[in-house]
Amino acid sequence: MSFGKGQFEQGQFEEERFEQGLEAELRRAVRGEVGFGVTDRALVTMDASNYRRVPLGVVAPKDADDVAATVAVCRAHEVPVVARGGGTSIAGQATGTGVVLDFTRHMNTLLELDPEARTAVVQPGLVLDRLQEAAAPHGLRFGPDPSTHGRCTLGGMIGNNSCGSHSVAWGTTADSVRELSVLTARGDRLRLGRDWAGAPPGLRELAEGELARLRTGFPDLPRRISGYALDALLPENGADVARSFCGSEGTLGLLTEAVVSLVPEPRARALAVLGYADESAAAEAAPGLLPLAPLTVEGMAADLIRAPAGLPKGGAWLFVETGADSPGEARARAETVVRAADAVDARVVTDPAERRTLWRLREDAAGTATRMPDGTEAWPGWEDCAVPPARLGPYLRDFRALLTAHDLRGTPYGHFGDGCVHVRIDFDLLTEAGVGRFRRFSEELADLVVAHGGSLSGEHGDGQARAELLPRMYGAETVELFERAKAVWDRDDLLNPGILVRPAPLDANLRFAALPHRPVDVTFGYPADGGDFRAAVRRCVGVAKCRTTSVSGAAVMCPSFRATGEEAHSTRGRARLLHEMLAGELITDGWRSTEVRDALDLCLSCKGCRSDCPVGVDMATYKAEFLHHHYAGRLRPAAHYSMGSLPVWLRWIARTRTAPLLNALASVRPLARAARWAAGIAAEREIPRVAERTFGQWWRGRGSPGDPDGGLSGLGGLGGLGRRGGLGGSGGSGGSGGGERTGRTAPGGTAPGGTGDLVVLWPDTFTEHLSPSVGRAAVRVLEAAGLRVALPPTLRLRGRPVGDGRSRAATALLRARRDRVCCGLTYLSTGRLDTARAVLRRTLDLMEPVLEAGAPVVVLEPSCAAALRSDLPELLPEDPRAARLAASVLTFAEALERHAPLWTPPAVDRPVTGQTHCHQHAVLGDGADRRLRASAGLSGDLSGGCCGLAGNFGFEKGHFEVSHACAEDQLLPSVRQAPPDAVILADGYSCRTQLAQLGGIRGRHLAEVLADALDRAEGVP
Repeated sequence: MSFGKGQFEQGQFEEERFEQGLEAELRRAVRGEVGFGVTDRALVTMDASNYRRVPLGVVAPKDADDVAATVAVCRAHEVPVVARGGGTSIAGQATGTGVVLDFTRHMNTLLELDPEARTAVVQPGLVLDRLQEAAAPHGLRFGPDPSTHGRCTLGGMIGNNSCGSHSVAWGTTADSVRELSVLTARGDRLRLGRDWAGAPPGLRELAEGELARLRTGFPDLPRRISGYALDALLPENGADVARSFCGSEGTLGLLTEAVVSLVPEPRARALAVLGYADESAAAEAAPGLLPLAPLTVEGMAADLIRAPAGLPKGGAWLFVETGADSPGEARARAETVVRAADAVDARVVTDPAERRTLWRLREDAAGTATRMPDGTEAWPGWEDCAVPPARLGPYLRDFRALLTAHDLRGTPYGHFGDGCVHVRIDFDLLTEAGVGRFRRFSEELADLVVAHGGSLSGEHGDGQARAELLPRMYGAETVELFERAKAVWDRDDLLNPGILVRPAPLDANLRFAALPHRPVDVTFGYPADGGDFRAAVRRCVGVAKCRTTSVSGAAVMCPSFRATGEEAHSTRGRARLLHEMLAGELITDGWRSTEVRDALDLCLSCKGCRSDCPVGVDMATYKAEFLHHHYAGRLRPAAHYSMGSLPVWLRWIARTRTAPLLNALASVRPLARAARWAAGIAAEREIPRVAERTFGQWWRGRGSPGDPDGGLSGLGGLGGLGRRGGLGGSGGSGGSGGGERTGRTAPGGTAPGGTGDLVVLWPDTFTEHLSPSVGRAAVRVLEAAGLRVALPPTLRLRGRPVGDGRSRAATALLRARRDRVCCGLTYLSTGRLDTARAVLRRTLDLMEPVLEAGAPVVVLEPSCAAALRSDLPELLPEDPRAARLAASVLTFAEALERHAPLWTPPAVDRPVTGQTHCHQHAVLGDGADRRLRASAGLSGDLSGGCCGLAGNFGFEKGHFEVSHACAEDQLLPSVRQAPPDAVILADGYSCRTQLAQLGGIRGRHLAEVLADALDRAEGVP
């Protein structure tokens, strides 16, 4: 049947009117939030699976009454209802076309914890880690612990019957459930438990009429999650209706409350890491370790580990954790495991920090497995099949053979002690041929799993990924029994239809089908994604590590989500909106989308996701790309012109020497208020003072010890232009310490500006104009370490080179133009990419003699160093000079470590606190900094997170509250809790400004701390 234009428009009008009526009725009936807007819907089109379905709307119920009201309205309109927890389901069961219930916003409370009874009463939206934190002071914990424990919810765990790495000790979620409060699609409120407690009418009769099938038709496996657990209704199993409900994936009823069991937490733990030749050998060894009562028997293959630091030799490993009342006993048990393991190599780890580091390798596998070692995409779909543990080794060999037969690759890992294997496979889900192979492989793998006596799902449920294949595992008659059970609970098929029974085909609703078939024109190079912005957006697979409400160690991601708690402000939420922007179904105005713009507005561009996201989503780059297109040919926010052009304004102030005047005017409140309004700066912010003497002015006036060219004699080429025109030219920022001193002897006997390696100190905008003391201090320390310090050239020659490619015609000097290097950071952060490219090209022109000489470039400001090391080559991939400059960039600590390895820093011998700069954590790494601090006697670790100022972000109107919340996440608490004599380290200008403006605290660059220590060692006042 075909429809004309008028019929189509009429149908569209009727659909819109229906949705508006449904939304209005829900708003009248529900006290929680009702969202039918584009953003609300776009955020829940996908979970962590391969599937995408567009809902009508989202409801965040306040309580069970709201759930009942929502179901009543949807039932009256025959609209499906889909329960959603953290949205991390891998099989597609957390997506739907009707109304999605989001339990995480309000129904997320721990209602009761009884240490004596070892029970807890929880709401479905409670995140597992919050329960663990509450139970820990009582020496208790919830047994199951999926790797997504920082964001998965108890309701989702019950819906999927989740397990986790400790299931060999504490079983599945079903083993920890005592009672469940459930609302049916017809509005009945049931309290499920043992001995048929809470059973809906007809369920007992159904089960008692099929006792033989229930006793013989369900494989006896520790990880049999597929289908409905109807065998839990057998009398010998206690007729446990609550247990039978677990793993029903939201298709039978809606959970509103649960009573769960807790288990004692071992007082001490040890980890035995066992190396084997391959994963099959590890799998065959796993069952033999179970009699030793370990807490975990986890397996990983070598092709999943990018950096095997800390692991023993081998091609695969078992992580076997032991617990006891004392560290000695835990270690002794781990050593017993090693003796029984027959491993190629092994080690026992008892240090808690090292154990956490190793476990993070395993927990991040759900994300890292989505990329093959060569960068090829890999996808879920066959994420968690389970076989009897004794069959795991042979199964893995057959599984590898099947992959080879279909020319596919995967990286197995998982719960080897329970016979459960996780794997992501490099399916081609973008082409018709690739999807056809996906189906054929799925059917053959299902048969293989069944042949080994296994279950299609061993942890994450069937969803759309495997439900179609359940007849291969259970047979048609048992699947028909599942359908009858579904009808008993939900005769209207209202709850999550198309999941488990009467399922949608496994190759329908694939989320990639909605994306455009041709690449999108973009400005960045996206080298890790083949230059394809679609592939960059596809990186987000939905495991939602960005949705954690707390981070540990140096982790950063995702500060805006921790500040607001809103999905739209998580890395995953923003990636989902970009996906829908490309799809063009929900978000129809492409790069002009206000929905995407508003979600990205609170992205701090901290780059934390670049390193902390298991799949390396780089939302800061995506944001810059989007802003570039969104504002093309349009008026931008005032802050993009004021703070986005900061290098231009500050250079103008320096040239006109008006810094004293502007500082004085900024101290007049009415004038400062007007300036903030005009510049788009938040009213709560103070305007930073501009240095009255720039770092470059100090440099030009200080003289240079030992070398009239300021250390340039080894450069050749343009080095002969001298200090003002060549590499000795002005430009940089600075810090305290160093002053005007020249010619003194360092403690080790090396004169400043000695005969060591030449380093080029990058004069970033912040150091040059706002914090020149940092630059002065860096010069002081670098020269004390025996290094020769130069600044980048400031003359940009025009015209072609002649002769050897270095020499130029003398007339070129007449056409030379004075300029300054710049990393383009402020233009990048505001999405002014055309300007950034032009600025960076001029910078590369200036830096040619440095690149020719191969001199290292020391960058003091971490954000500028990160821009040069990562953004520069990605923005100018066609210019080979970009990659060369990126490779030459060193941090202050890296320069000392590589080019003055024998130098011993002065002893500071004080504790430190503060924060590792987010860009340093994400792009540069802080290993050299930690080693330098330790060598100087600076003890302790810096916190993670982001300071919240993040360049222009915290200064912009509308951002102050989020900026403040980010600072209160880790930075300010760590400083308040520090000992009185602690050194407050903050290498980033933004971090120091945030500390000063929000805490009245002076943070210092590491260079300043070391320069002051040098002065004290020499008795300089």
